[in-house]
Amino acid sequence: MKRVLIINGPNLQLLGTREAKIYGSDTLESINSDLESLANLLDLKLSFYQSNHEGGIVDQIGLSLGSFDGIIINPGAYTHTSIAIRDAIAAVQLPTIEIHLSNIYQREDFRKKTLIAPVCLGQISGFGATGYQLALRAINKHLLINI
Repeated sequence: MKRVLIINGPNLQLLGTREAKIYGSDTLESINSDLESLANLLDLKLSFYQSNHEGGIVDQIGLSLGSFDGIIINPGAYTHTSIAIRDAIAAVQLPTIEIHLSNIYQREDFRKKTLIAPVCLGQISGFGATGYQLALRAINKHLLINI
């Protein structure tokens, strides 16, 4: 059974109440629950991690080596600022998909630059909570093809 680590960055624990017009009304707990249901159908094992702290995210990525087959990450605001998260993803060399609830390219100029995407398998942006399921399906397909 393939294992996928789902990482959520700063302020994502506030989903459901935080700027619903931008991020939707789904909570992080409901997104994770939906992912668990899909993972069961896809025969994947998921682990979830959320942190508002860059170092914690970097530590989790480093610990994923040897324990996980892939990563799905919503780095939140660290998308635009974190060389450390980018370097951690590059270092572990696990297939990684960057996810964003909102379309970062339709937002403020500073959000249009991602330091994370260049070291990822791909990016899903702008589909709300559905984007997480798209990412899980995409990483599953990638893992099946690249056994």
